[in-house]
Amino acid sequence: MKIGAHVSTAGGISKSIARAAEIGCEAIQIFGSSPQGWAFKPIPEPEIESFRSQAAEAGIESIFLHAIYLINLGTADEAHLERGVQSLVNYMNLAADIGAQGVVFHPGSHKGAGYEAVLGQSVAAIQRVLEDSPDGPYLAVENMAGMGQHIGAKFEELGRIIEGVNSPRLKVCLDTQHSFAAGYDLASTEGIEAMISEFEDTIGVSNLLVVHANDSKRPCGSGVDRHDNIGEGFIGESGFATIMGHPAFREVPFLLEVPGFEGKGPDQQNIDILKSIRHRAGLDPGMGS
Repeated sequence: MKIGAHVSTAGGISKSIARAAEIGCEAIQIFGSSPQGWAFKPIPEPEIESFRSQAAEAGIESIFLHAIYLINLGTADEAHLERGVQSLVNYMNLAADIGAQGVVFHPGSHKGAGYEAVLGQSVAAIQRVLEDSPDGPYLAVENMAGMGQHIGAKFEELGRIIEGVNSPRLKVCLDTQHSFAAGYDLASTEGIEAMISEFEDTIGVSNLLVVHANDSKRPCGSGVDRHDNIGEGFIGESGFATIMGHPAFREVPFLLEVPGFEGKGPDQQNIDILKSIRHRAGLDPGMGS
């Protein structure tokens, strides 16, 4: 179980490695371009080589890209959909270039049309992305909080996308806060067991690629996407102890997307809390559990 965070790439993607190492990351997630814009500029080869060499030197092997936020596979706007597909292809190519395990993306919203109305379109769009992408990186669809008619707030919806695409290269990113907001009670042992059982039945634990480890500022079932620092939210350290100690998660990287205790994003204190939980569970690298 590797523990890491989403880290800034200000000044170039290679700058992210030093920032990650500074806060104790063993895994990293980055953007490959501005998350709020469509523009994508290819990363120069020297910058890619610098990123890869620095990551190797720092021992960071679990690397992920997070796609831009504008992608919506449920849109009725064909031009918007085409832009989303091309953006994901761009990111998959970059993932292959930098040696990333995969690209995490939000499936979007059906905008009131209903899940059934956009399922076929979403499946076809993902199939196109995979067909036009290089071998190697996975594409990981993230579960959502349920706000704004999201696609994929319930595991059954993600499972049907996985089934429809029918590719071993499509996986799932589980966000703990989004799960909690969507009504999965990660604050209790019983709730976590029920969540994992449903995940296995509808998606399959073998399709879990990575976890976004975020506490929640809002109560279970709120439908609101509001991340909190580990232990400061409604899930709490005890919830994360149960999650991290469950066999379903023991080989999966945990990436923080939290506000930070000083409001500057994921920090060493959050990393240290997760590492302490991992240690108490006997899951430190090299411990043989």
